Amino acid sequence: MMPYHTGKKKKKLKGGMKKKKKKMGKKKWEREENLMTFDILVKKVLKHEGGYVNDPSDPGGETKYGISKRAFPNLDIKNLTEEQAILIYYDEYWLDAKVDKLPDKLHEIYFDMVVNMGKSRAIKILQEACNHKAKKELLKVDGRIGSKTISASKKVEQTRVQSFRVKYYANLVERKPTLIKYWYGWYKRALTT
Repeated sequence: MMPYHTGKKKKKLKGGMKKKKKKMGKKKWEREENLMTFDILVKKVLKHEGGYVNDPSDPGGETKYGISKRAFPNLDIKNLTEEQAILIYYDEYWLDAKVDKLPDKLHEIYFDMVVNMGKSRAIKILQEACNHKAKKELLKVDGRIGSKTISASKKVEQTRVQSFRVKYYANLVERKPTLIKYWYGWYKRALTT
């Protein structure tokens, strides 16, 4: 069992959630809900990312479970375990990118973007989608997640974020044609998260 994992399944909590929430206290309850959400979504990310790859044309370079040598130069990627990858995802991606601060409807797509393209790029896409929804430049597109971005994200639809993610991939392939071999996989991934 992972150290972040509560061991409880969501279905078991459904029946008496109000009682359970009151008994546990709001903060502890929110933490358990956050961990259950992470546990579900990290499994999806691991499925998308797969195992060990060392493709010289992949911008991430040597990668295992989606953890790249480029992002973690001092890590032994080839011998990385799935458990270690999950811990890295929780500390360096989920918590650091403040996934749990966004509305539930955006958890999956935002977390997947943070993993797939990095925190700064994922935040910029989210900020662009929020600005598009507001029909004005509400947010500075700076790749930093703060209270303004979190607040604006409450109004943006998941499908709008998806569309800006697809737009990013299309622009990337236009700029770097050698990445066309990843296009269809990126496109499918964007539409399924």
